[in-house]
Amino acid sequence: MTTSTRGTTRRVPAVLVLEDGRIFRGRAYGAVGETFGEAVFSTGMTGYQETLTDPSYHRQVVVMTAPHVGNTGVNDEDPESGRIWVSGYVVRDPARVPSNWRSRRSLDDELAAQGVVGISGIDTRALTRHLRERGAMRVGIFSGDAVKDDATLLARVQEAPGMLGADLSAEVATKDAYVVPAVGEKKYTVAAVDLGIKGMTPHRMAERGIEVHVLPATATVEDVYAVRPDGVFFSNGPGDPATADHPVSVMRGVLERGTPLFGICFGNQILGRALGFGTYKLKYGHRGINQPVQDRTTGKVEVTAHNHGFAVDAPTDRVSDTPFGRVEVSHVCLNDNVVEGLALLDKPAFSVQYHPEAAAGPHDAAYLFDRFVSLMEGQRA
Repeated sequence: MTTSTRGTTRRVPAVLVLEDGRIFRGRAYGAVGETFGEAVFSTGMTGYQETLTDPSYHRQVVVMTAPHVGNTGVNDEDPESGRIWVSGYVVRDPARVPSNWRSRRSLDDELAAQGVVGISGIDTRALTRHLRERGAMRVGIFSGDAVKDDATLLARVQEAPGMLGADLSAEVATKDAYVVPAVGEKKYTVAAVDLGIKGMTPHRMAERGIEVHVLPATATVEDVYAVRPDGVFFSNGPGDPATADHPVSVMRGVLERGTPLFGICFGNQILGRALGFGTYKLKYGHRGINQPVQDRTTGKVEVTAHNHGFAVDAPTDRVSDTPFGRVEVSHVCLNDNVVEGLALLDKPAFSVQYHPEAAAGPHDAAYLFDRFVSLMEGQRA
């Protein structure tokens, strides 16, 4: 929820107000005006352009824990979608002059051009520690004429909607189906249900000879199978998975047919619900490109990219029986033992909570796309 007046001056005072009354004062960064969302922090030291354009951050105000942001400017190659999705942006020390051979404009100017209200010059370390202790919460950023007395601003923040119960995937997903062609020889066809898909995800599949048919979040089971898929993919996306009854129903239809299935992030939560597990909101979530996850099928520890505030409530110490056969927790976060992946033992389906497409982030988990290909190869054989 954002209103703004385009402007790039950093001399304009700005105020960040958390719903529990904590206030930080700084300078405007990006657009001048006001914005509301859920305050979350990202631990990535790079990849800010991919973070800003990730649809999973819809209605969230992102606090960057890295002190210097904007050093490499903004280019036209790295966006993960056609626009910036964050509701607001919080940095400590913005770059004064971007320096990179691919840079086309400054981050400040890009935020202003897209109407994204931000704040700079605050103690982001203190803000991050506050969110770690108190949890993600509603926040407002106000600059220029939007700045009022503290009590008025706090009341505005407390009136804003929270993330629990938010049904947002249809707001960020494509409205019309489109096709990402295979790179080189076409080997497989995948129907990808867009719940907030990042551009790099179908690209990673296309690199493996997959023609990807990206479908709207409202796609039905009939729509999925109209493309005659060898596999079905459910993407990342924003919001509370407890509201995603339609994608859950579609996924159950796919599981019933036994088609190879792969889910990422929101898709992992959808698979959890389709199998009968619940979901819950994490205290402050996992966001950034340096999160340690163990693949329990191999014992390997991977450094991975995350962006999720909800998790699947599934037992990590045993195999569970579900309406679609046995399932095990295949991946766990080593920081807090949160479920980071599910694998069915009796059907060709699996999912992970993190982002193996590595945009931005490490490439440790790229093998998961190969695992999806292996499932389709096995089904075809």
